Amino acid sequence: MHCLRNRISEELDLSYLTDKLMKGKGQPHILTPNEKVELWERLKILSFTRTASSLWAMTMLCLFVRVQVNILGRHLYFETARLFGSSQSSDQGKPLDRHGEEEFLSAADYLCNCGISALIVKMQNAVTEVMKDKQLRSPFNVDQLHGTMLQILNLFMKLEAPDSWLACLIPDNASQYQQLAVISSNGSDDPLVFMDVLKLEQLMKETRDVMSSSDFRDIMEISLRRVLDHLVEDIGVHVGGPDTGVPLAKLLPRVVHVSPSLLEDPSTNKFVQMIRALPEVELFFKLLYANTAQA
Repeated sequence: MHCLRNRISEELDLSYLTDKLMKGKGQPHILTPNEKVELWERLKILSFTRTASSLWAMTMLCLFVRVQVNILGRHLYFETARLFGSSQSSDQGKPLDRHGEEEFLSAADYLCNCGISALIVKMQNAVTEVMKDKQLRSPFNVDQLHGTMLQILNLFMKLEAPDSWLACLIPDNASQYQQLAVISSNGSDDPLVFMDVLKLEQLMKETRDVMSSSDFRDIMEISLRRVLDHLVEDIGVHVGGPDTGVPLAKLLPRVVHVSPSLLEDPSTNKFVQMIRALPEVELFFKLLYANTAQA
């Protein structure tokens, strides 16, 4: 999460926009009226992009790691069964050693190291489409904020081909992933030792299959909505109830302010704990493990 937080802050740095607007406020002749409008519009788009990207990335990474652990548990189950000669499964192949387990689990870093730029571009496209008619002077209440964020997330998931969002989380193939690992480790003193590429590809394929299923989509939508509900509640404390509102321009700092809290360390992240505790999420992973263990 720390890596994601840094990457999103770097790629969606708003300081240059706010600095220009502050200078323009203190020295009115520095910016023309059109330049001020352009800066405010840019700030509007990037503010919502930053928070929506943080919300989606945190939620999906939380679920992705749970899928990985279940997939890995399946393979370790069969390997233990084979060791004791009780396996009836045809799931053969080279056994996973400790390094292989770590390499597969480290695929969770792909979003931060490689997928985040594509995620931000796609999210910004969704934000631009949803926010194009939202006027900065218009009053905005918590219900409108919730509806707007939900529109952005839904549009993001529908952009381009179905399940195209998976490319932000998982590399196209194991060979590509290992090549990227070599590039990212350039200069490291630790030699890289890769697991069998066919085994890694098998693990990644199983992960893609789970995450492209309709059942996973259901818990993904439930999780995103629950996080959004609580995020808007946090913002609403400073905005007021559904019958009150503030100009959208004044709401932007609050929207940006909640973004870092979404990407706090998982051990203290209330949103991560919230997702893990959802009954639908717990049931999904219990059934996933039971089904794979019986496969």
